[in-house]
Formats: sequence, structure tokens, C-alpha cells
Amino acid sequence: MHIIGKRKTVAVVIPCYRVRKHILEVIGTIGDDIHMIYVVDDACPEESGKLVKDRCSDSRVSVLFHTMNLGVGGAMITGYRQAITDGADVVVKLDGDGQMDPGYIPLLIAPIINGNADYTKGNRFYYLEGVQQMPLLRLLGNAALSFIAKFSTGYWDIFDPTNGFTAVHAKVVERLSLEKIDKRYFFESDLLFRLNTIRAVVMDVPLPARYADEESNLNALRSIPEFAYKHMRNSLKRIFYNYYLRDFSVVSLELFLGIVVLLFGILAGSKAWIRSVQTGVVATSGTVMLAALPTLIGIQLLLSFLAADSGNVPKIPLHKRL
Repeated sequence: MHIIGKRKTVAVVIPCYRVRKHILEVIGTIGDDIHMIYVVDDACPEESGKLVKDRCSDSRVSVLFHTMNLGVGGAMITGYRQAITDGADVVVKLDGDGQMDPGYIPLLIAPIINGNADYTKGNRFYYLEGVQQMPLLRLLGNAALSFIAKFSTGYWDIFDPTNGFTAVHAKVVERLSLEKIDKRYFFESDLLFRLNTIRAVVMDVPLPARYADEESNLNALRSIPEFAYKHMRNSLKRIFYNYYLRDFSVVSLELFLGIVVLLFGILAGSKAWIRSVQTGVVATSGTVMLAALPTLIGIQLLLSFLAADSGNVPKIPLHKRL
């Protein structure tokens, strides 16, 4: 498939950490439409970068080395900067463990080339066959993270936020504060949050994943508290930026009043329930309504806010406006 225009220079960045077994095969299957390939050795204990440097003869390949491990995000930031310095228009992230088929790169970057998106990412959940191949624990974890990430990033129309098969327009990367983006496994989710703050258009591209003998370096159980905290932090930041710092509207009031009224209803109801338990006297209908009515109104206001927020997804690609 050849859809890459002559005026667009496309680079692929491959962060490398414990991928010695697959990295040469991955590079070998990258099509001729790609102009530059950056292999970023993130202080890999298997010396993946040295292997590529010694045994890969592809003239498009450049190997970048980290003296200390920075994480997948740190490796990608190094690759982004080098690719943009060398004149890339679109930069693709491709993992070196063989889970991603480089043959789908033209499909992944097509929305960016055509001016319909600033950032694209794979969605492994679109095809039933791909979901059936996914390990159960990973399937459940990604489904839960996807819903949480919708709220923290503001992109309600995407799924599979941790998918690492991504592409981005170079002009959009230049508008990001790369030094602020998470350097490790929260990189993809944090990047989506940062993209929302600059109103970039993000689009899902249905792409299957391959699962074989690769091993993940992510400890799922250990990452749950960290991911939960970072999603909550980003949610609060995004809401403050979009609805109180840069703008103030009816939606801002709905959120504020919804929280206040809901808390009042919960506190009033809790106080009445505790008093009823202690005294054995059933609460009056007026007391019940004093708690129930604010609670219902608060929930309605918050649902109205969520409806408005889900409709506030960026629609006009940023790189076309720059």
C-alpha cells in the first residue's frame, strides 16, 4: 500500500529495551515508503542498539543510545526530537517486540497525510478476532483503562489508550512541552492529555495486534496505583484548563454546582440516617426530601457536564491551523 505523498517525510522511532530477539526482524519488515528509522537503545541490557548497528545494513537506520534507562517515553522523546531535527513531517512509534505489523503504517498515517487528524493510534478492540487473541488480564485491564482515560484525556471518542502503535504530525510535536510528558509506561496516556490541552485532533485506526513469545516489562499490579493517581491528576488539570482557566461557561457552572449540591445531599442524608439509627426515630418525609432532592439534582448536573464534555472533543486538526 503506497499512500505517502512525495512531499511528506515519514520517520519511524523504535524504543528498544530487551527486544534483541525481534528488533532486526521488525526493521526488516518496514516498507520502502518510510524515509528514516530511529532505533533508540534505552540502556538496553541486551545491547539491542549495538546489535542493530553491527548487523543492520539499512541506510535509513540511525541508532541513538541512552546512557541510562529513561523508559519508553524518554526513548520516544529522544526519537521525536531527532526526527524533527532531520526534517520529518510525520513520526511513527513502533515497538521493537514484534507485536505491531509495520505493514499497517500507511493505514495508520493516512488520516494525518490527508489532513484529517494530528495524531493517530491503533485500536486493537475493533476487530473481534484481535480481541479473542488478547490475553484475558490484558483485555480487562485495557478495557478499564480505556474508560478512565476517556475522562482524563478528554478524548471520549477513542479506545485502547495504551496502544503504542501511534503516529503524529511533526508540527504538533513542536507545540508540546516534551519535557513534561511522562517518561515511562504512562507515556501514551499522558501524551493524549497533553494533546488535548493544545486541541489536537486524535483518531483511532483499527489495527490488529500480534501476541507471541514477547514479554512485557510492565508490572500490572504495581502500576495500578500509579496510573490511578496520574489519571486523576490529569483529569483535574484538564478540567481546570478547559473550563475555568481558558473559558467559563454554563458547563463550568454545571460542574461546580453539581459537586456542591451532590455533596450537600449526601451529607444531609448521612446526618439524618445516623440520627435515625441513634434515636430509633424514623426520619420525616421532609428530611428525606432535603437529602434526596439535592442528590438527584447534583447527579443530573454532573451528567449534563459529562454530556457537554464528551461533545467538546477537538474537531479541526491543529497542524492545518498552524
